[in-house]
Amino acid sequence: MEAVLAHLRGAIERGEYAIGDKLPSEAELCRTLEVSRPVLREALRALQTMGLTVAKTGKGTFVIANTVEDPTFGDYAASHLLEVRRHVEVPVAGYAALRRTPEDLDHLTHLLDRMERETDTTAWVAMDTVFHLALAEAAQNPVFRRVIEEIRDALARQSAFLNELGGRREKSNREHRAIVEALIDGSEHDAEQAMSHHLDRVDTTLTEIVRPTRTDIPTKGSPDA
Repeated sequence: MEAVLAHLRGAIERGEYAIGDKLPSEAELCRTLEVSRPVLREALRALQTMGLTVAKTGKGTFVIANTVEDPTFGDYAASHLLEVRRHVEVPVAGYAALRRTPEDLDHLTHLLDRMERETDTTAWVAMDTVFHLALAEAAQNPVFRRVIEEIRDALARQSAFLNELGGRREKSNREHRAIVEALIDGSEHDAEQAMSHHLDRVDTTLTEIVRPTRTDIPTKGSPDA
């Protein structure tokens, strides 16, 4: 899927598909690129998330931009989502370290154990959002949970995007483990630091996907073009 995405993204950025152009049909792209329809559809969804294309029901996929500015996850731009997460989830982790109950720790530890064993991305993403909701619960403030509930769909979309294109699952598991260990220790400082590090890594991975080095994208005349 990453190879298909890189190919299509490169073609758009080079102007082979100009703004306003319609991409070839799914059947044609599958035939040309020699990939299955599910793989192609994942790549097309990623192009939409990046803001390069839009799908029009019954008409096809059209190019609406030739550079990636700010991916959108559900109703929220990535930059807005991360800004809010830093102001909400970092203090949530700190409060959770101070207020968590034995039941909260059992729930988080069990959930993390399941996530570390899970190999299916869709199932892992579902548990990832539950993990962040559980942290908000442990902070013992219903407003925090309400905020996380509001952005839950966007978090899931972002998580899936980062896992499919950035291989974030194992790294996220380690970062989540550090957060839970800080909660077990009851360390507000360590919990806030662990969550801050987690969000920094999310930001870095997103940036690497959105603005890769030029060698990541095939160019005309190259063997991959």
